[in-house]
Amino acid sequence: MSNATVENLKQYLEKMNQYEHVMTLLNWDMETTMPKLGFEGHARALTYFSTELFKLSKTEELGKMLEELSSPKEYEKLNDMWKFVVKRMKRDYDESRRIPQDFFEQFVQAKSESGNAWKEAKRASDFSIYAPHLEKVIEMTKKMAEYTNPGEEVYNVLLNQYEEGMDSDTIDRLFDDLKRELAPFVKKVLAAKQPDDSRFKGKYEIEEQKKVQKMLLDYIGFDWEAGTVGETEHPFTLNFSSKDVRVTNHYYEKDALSAMYSAIHEGGHAIFEQHVNPDFDGTVAGSCRYCGIHESQSRFYENILGRNKNFWIPIYKKLGTLLPKFKEISLDEFYHEINHVRNSLIRTNADELTYCFHIIIRYELEKAIFRDGVSVSELPKMWNDKMQEYLQITPSNDAEGILQDMHWSDGSFGYFPSYLLGNIYDGMYLEEITKELGDVDTILREGRISEITRWLNEKIHQYGSTRLPKEVIEKVCGREVSAQPLIKYFKEKYTEIYNL
Repeated sequence: MSNATVENLKQYLEKMNQYEHVMTLLNWDMETTMPKLGFEGHARALTYFSTELFKLSKTEELGKMLEELSSPKEYEKLNDMWKFVVKRMKRDYDESRRIPQDFFEQFVQAKSESGNAWKEAKRASDFSIYAPHLEKVIEMTKKMAEYTNPGEEVYNVLLNQYEEGMDSDTIDRLFDDLKRELAPFVKKVLAAKQPDDSRFKGKYEIEEQKKVQKMLLDYIGFDWEAGTVGETEHPFTLNFSSKDVRVTNHYYEKDALSAMYSAIHEGGHAIFEQHVNPDFDGTVAGSCRYCGIHESQSRFYENILGRNKNFWIPIYKKLGTLLPKFKEISLDEFYHEINHVRNSLIRTNADELTYCFHIIIRYELEKAIFRDGVSVSELPKMWNDKMQEYLQITPSNDAEGILQDMHWSDGSFGYFPSYLLGNIYDGMYLEEITKELGDVDTILREGRISEITRWLNEKIHQYGSTRLPKEVIEKVCGREVSAQPLIKYFKEKYTEIYNL
């Protein structure tokens, strides 16, 4: 492929990427090592670079290049990657052109302030500190959707930003299947005899937990030459390219399992990013912009693999060497504890079964905000009522209730459903891997986890953003998305564990 306009577009993208690189570095620093008093300077810098990048995303120069390359004659000359890039950038360009620049700047600043207020409110367990910021972000999110997608239903626009093509009709169908099948099943599990977790209580040195994190990341295939780790309040993964992917963790002295499973989860995100075709770096094809597909990878490693007893057989002795307390705990005891079903308050610490309802609660609240006009002041009570309805527990304070997640503070409405979509995809992947590679228990027990990682690299990771979520499921699993494989997985696994 040789086209002067394509070469010009590559150079233009390189310029845009420099701004994005700085913004990613600012975000990393703000979440990991920035001192409290550094916030104002970082927020100003982030607003500046975001605004400059936004300007570049809507110039006439860029528009002319995209217009030319979108014409039927020129478009047909492009290879598949550049066809995707041009089509996606043209759509994004048209949306950006509809956003007033002063509004964009105000929105960036509002989200920075909201994120800071959320941290303060969570520390103080006081929703009132955060409420006015949340209200402002909600209104500006609605306005942004009206600018980018005029005439479209706002919440579907938001869902589409995070999992393109998965509208609320599809999500409602999948989540209704889960509620119908799992609500009574969860009650049966919770009524059964529960494992004794007293042997897991104690003090776990943070430095020892960090060594366990390294061991786990090594084991699942994290590439340290293209990645690093940091510490933060809320674990996350970000990337500059396939060659620089960063994960974070949060450590609790009294709970070693939390950081272990955060390490596996974020490692799954990172392995995905490290195996996207490097030719896609610096374009909209690089990375993966579909959050459900991304969550399917992190949660596949964390739950489908990491909560399988056989995952631990090759490495359990080493875990005991790094964290001596586990020398006293048998693998069977460990297995029952990592699959201990509790109706817990905190989403990130929830078991894989009740986790489904944590996401359904947030999805139903988001629909109430954007479709029913529920006010911000009503949200804490609605949150608590739904926790009681689905999980039979009520938060005692805001920090363990509506303030536990950071997502709404930066306007990420529509993001939460992607977590549960990821779980649903995982049930389908598990069936397919079993057909193609054989029994997963045997693969894990024999320490051949790299075979599963290679399968995921080949089937999913390398394509980055070039396949939409429904296309990924169709290509990998040969049928439309269904919650039934996940329901089957849950019922078989937990019926055995709890002797139901």
